[in-house]
Amino acid sequence: MEAIERYLMHFVPTDGDSNASMLEDLAELFEQAAVDGTSIREIVGQDPVEFVEAFVQNYSEGGYVPAGERKRLTDALTRAAGEDTGSEEDQTA
Repeated sequence: MEAIERYLMHFVPTDGDSNASMLEDLAELFEQAAVDGTSIREIVGQDPVEFVEAFVQNYSEGGYVPAGERKRLTDALTRAAGEDTGSEEDQTA
């Protein structure tokens, strides 16, 4: 969830209410998934960037996200799913 929130900070919501609503809905999604025992991959699929960009379209017109942040999100969710990303960051974390 923290990785997704970080990624979302690169988007400029149309207003503060949209931003608050978006984060509340995201938290509810993950809280319900935890209650149901749903894995992170069942929520975000194999492409977390695609998931987040589709999610954010309901709240904002979006913004530019650097490629490095896309990779950071993908790696963070891969780690959260218990998968090895093979990056040096994993070896030191």
